Amino acid sequence: MTLSVAMITMNEEANLPRTLDSVRFADEIVIVDSHSTDRTTEIARSFSAKVFTEDFKGHGGQKNSALDKCTGDWILLLDADEVLSPELQTSIRALLQTTPQCSAYWINRSNQIFGRWMRHGGYYPDRKLRLFRRGAARMTNEASPHSTPFHDGPTGRLQGDLLHYAYPTLTLYLEHMQRYSTEMARLAVARGKVSRSVFSFVRNVVLNPVATFIYNYIVRLGFLDGREGLLLHLYHSVYVSWKYAKAWEMAKSSGETQSALP
Repeated sequence: MTLSVAMITMNEEANLPRTLDSVRFADEIVIVDSHSTDRTTEIARSFSAKVFTEDFKGHGGQKNSALDKCTGDWILLLDADEVLSPELQTSIRALLQTTPQCSAYWINRSNQIFGRWMRHGGYYPDRKLRLFRRGAARMTNEASPHSTPFHDGPTGRLQGDLLHYAYPTLTLYLEHMQRYSTEMARLAVARGKVSRSVFSFVRNVVLNPVATFIYNYIVRLGFLDGREGLLLHLYHSVYVSWKYAKAWEMAKSSGETQSALP
């Protein structure tokens, strides 16, 4: 069984060497880059990756473009800040030396945020469907940066972790949440979730973020991850508020909703 690695990139020179070094055993690496201005494409080619430069089509569309260019029997879909642990590398190689019983496999993802591996609050095991037979799974074309491949059929689970070096600093986290909240707001508008009434506005912009914080930080034991966990769950709840507030503002600007709020 041959293995292709599919990735999308944009200015990932800091992360890419570590990621590509962990998939040297793959038969093919396909990268669709969105006009990086740093050394991303140079680094990718140094690992013999096939690099394609394309305008960004949204996370789903861009990843589907990478999937379409893969020629291996199996595809491993990766983000540029994700690294295969030694155990996961061994697990994948062993699987592809047999006749896999499933056509898609879930992988546990471990998230490092603010320099700490998050073990609680819903951040571990953060299971992702990332390894699948070519043609067996595909992204939706939604703009969501958090989407996962859609697969209709039985799935398995691999041993080992996908190490996600997500947000080394608070500044970087807030920058990403600002951008992601805008993308998710557009998706909310497309789905009609625009807080048309005062009640839905308060529920989405205020109550939903508060409930999110309580659930993740207290019920799911996020407080056990120290000060880093507090910052993560506090500002994640702010991200939830931003998402719905931006959706309301977008809809208001386009005349789709009326609000009694001043």
